[in-house]
Amino acid sequence: MDKIIMKTPLVEMDGDEMTRIIWKMIKDILLLPYIDLKTEYYDLGLEYRNETNDQVTIDSAEATKKYGVAVKCATITPNAARMTEYNLKEMWKSPNGTIRALLDGTVFRSPILVKGITPYIPTWTKPICIARHAYGDVYKNTEMIVEKGSKAELCVTNADGTQSRELIFDFDKSDGIIQGMHNLDSSISSFARACFNYALDQKLDLWFATKDTISKKYDHTFKDIFAEIFENEYKEKFDKAGIEYFYTLIDDAVARVIRSDGGYIWACKNYDGDVMSDMIATAFGSLAMMTSVLVSPEGIYEYEAAHGTVQRHYYKHLKGEETSTNSVATLFAWTGALRKRGELDDTPQLCEFADKLEQATIDTIESGVMTGDLYLLSTLENKTKVNTEDFLKAVNERLKELL
Repeated sequence: MDKIIMKTPLVEMDGDEMTRIIWKMIKDILLLPYIDLKTEYYDLGLEYRNETNDQVTIDSAEATKKYGVAVKCATITPNAARMTEYNLKEMWKSPNGTIRALLDGTVFRSPILVKGITPYIPTWTKPICIARHAYGDVYKNTEMIVEKGSKAELCVTNADGTQSRELIFDFDKSDGIIQGMHNLDSSISSFARACFNYALDQKLDLWFATKDTISKKYDHTFKDIFAEIFENEYKEKFDKAGIEYFYTLIDDAVARVIRSDGGYIWACKNYDGDVMSDMIATAFGSLAMMTSVLVSPEGIYEYEAAHGTVQRHYYKHLKGEETSTNSVATLFAWTGALRKRGELDDTPQLCEFADKLEQATIDTIESGVMTGDLYLLSTLENKTKVNTEDFLKAVNERLKELL
């Protein structure tokens, strides 16, 4: 067959360790033979981020704004051990955090379902997509240790120099702790629009939950901004699409989620989304079977796997030992980006290829051919554990049949 022609490049962000190895395998085995692949390439491997003082991360985000679609490999966020291992100039920030901030994006994570991997919640027959607000709250907090006899107040200095004060607590009888958190109306608005747009894009109901009955100003502001934007900008669009926006308290949402059969987007504040996305991933079976896409309010998309760089397998690979690393989430990052590129460029062949590659991947697993992590989870009677490369080759054989 003739290679599929791409009209517009997508931004390609390479990464670290075992996922970098898998990245090249996916391109060589499953993409380049079929697509005249056009990408604007950025090396986000830790060595090159260090060499460029992390400018390459900023450049990749700016390129994503230009082209509208990006695909990203998993990257290392360095800690003290990595400082020594890679001889770093400084402890560079998370590339994901930098890109999220520059795109003002919201992260959507959704499980990939296959036969033989049964969710721990048996009623979950459809994916549950977590939308996490990725700004503020406890992640940008200020904390203090407070000695007995102290009095803590919340003080805001207004633009005209006057001050507003509220008592936090009088620590007259005990030592204690305090923390201050903030958020921005502009960030919450961006979060809301990204969620509404993605719900329309995916044709899924949207749930949103906070604790506004207890947090009558902080959480209530989230609720009010979502409600105002929905009523003014999205209600008619949702009605036309036949989908629903639903608000409830976070504890009620958790109870409803457990009883549900899935098939919706669950929007969460930053901390709730951090916790619930891992809970959803684990309950569905595997973080390696979890897609992740960053969506900006302007409709810019950056696709990646939800997991890290698989460091343990990389060290085995360096020793020449065989690995059986799950490549599905990374592969689905590529298919998501290619499909979105095809949609935006009106290139149906690209969309169809992405659909067939995903189907070939699922068919391979459901036929019993899978990597070691899924082999331990699968309830299929006839199953075979294969190594990293052989799994991708098996997917390729099925892809050839579908094409």
